[in-house]
Amino acid sequence: MSSLRFLIKKEFITFKRNKFLPRLIFLFPIIVMLIVPLVANMEVKGVSIAVVDEDRSSLSQRMLSHLEASPNLRVRLTTGDYQQAFSLLEDNQVDVIVSIPKDFEKSLSQTYGGGLTVQWSNSAAVAINANAVNATKGGLGSQYVLAGLTKALSEFTAESGLTATQSNSASGLTSVRYYYNETLDYRFYMIPAFIIILILLICCFIPALNLVSEKEKGTIEQINVTPVSNLEFTLSKLIPYWLIGIIVLTEAILTVGFVYGLWPEGNVGTIYLAALVFALAMSGFAIAVANISDTMQQCIFVLFFFVMLFMLMSGLLTPLGSMPQWAQYLTIAFPPRWFIGIMRAVYLKGTTLPELATDFLALTALAIFMNTLATLTYKKQS
Repeated sequence: MSSLRFLIKKEFITFKRNKFLPRLIFLFPIIVMLIVPLVANMEVKGVSIAVVDEDRSSLSQRMLSHLEASPNLRVRLTTGDYQQAFSLLEDNQVDVIVSIPKDFEKSLSQTYGGGLTVQWSNSAAVAINANAVNATKGGLGSQYVLAGLTKALSEFTAESGLTATQSNSASGLTSVRYYYNETLDYRFYMIPAFIIILILLICCFIPALNLVSEKEKGTIEQINVTPVSNLEFTLSKLIPYWLIGIIVLTEAILTVGFVYGLWPEGNVGTIYLAALVFALAMSGFAIAVANISDTMQQCIFVLFFFVMLFMLMSGLLTPLGSMPQWAQYLTIAFPPRWFIGIMRAVYLKGTTLPELATDFLALTALAIFMNTLATLTYKKQS
């Protein structure tokens, strides 16, 4: 244990003497959490639409006003000529065309036994045509348009004293409530992922590159001729970066809390425990890669490949459910897959530690495996 203590002291002295790394550890998390949630936003806003109004009625004007009031839509053109609107769609100047047919308002109501009844299924339909080259923007844009039209139609039926039949799909009788992220702010969904990416990058690249640089300088030969065991050597490389990972996590949580007002709903201790196990797993993986790498370039390329794989296939940026079944099985071996589940559950839902037992067990098993691999791949050379 005395050898381990001196080795850890050596790592901290080396880290302190480095003019770049301490600044990186302090500034990098703050800058990333200040800027990235603002710019890396996958919400679809500013959808351009063209309205083809052949009805020219009070209802069509109401529908137009609802579309103009939507923060996600921009009405670029109001016309009675569909071809004019379609030419803009072809030129990518608008994303969605809303076509209101002639006599649309009149066709909505019919007299039955002295009462007015809305017969939506028998009415001429409003056509929504979207440019689906960008499938995400076209799909969500059409949903934004549909929401605005539905609200306008619901108001119209209520103010006109119309009674909606069961075929009325736009009656506004449905109620929607969003749990855990009531404002549907995409940043709240992604901020836990950005925190994980920070820890992933720092706990992977810095310990691995530090070890490979010692190989290239030849200073590691001084360790090879000592009686230091594989386990002591591996722990001396891991422990400082576990602590650095906790510092990075603390900076990120405070920055996000004070700037965006997002604080963990659950126990912060659960987040720190998960982060400690995750940092242990990723640092162990990085040391294993560094042990089998001979040059800095080789180590960087191998780590970059796996880090990109972890980021793209662990549910950090895209949902796991959208992946093929074989890919979902493959992600079981990726530590970020389990950590992101813990982070989002604790941050947004307030989930407790016992409820996350499966995720913790999987993450712990991967951490043990990665560190065992790091210990076994370190070979002393005489």
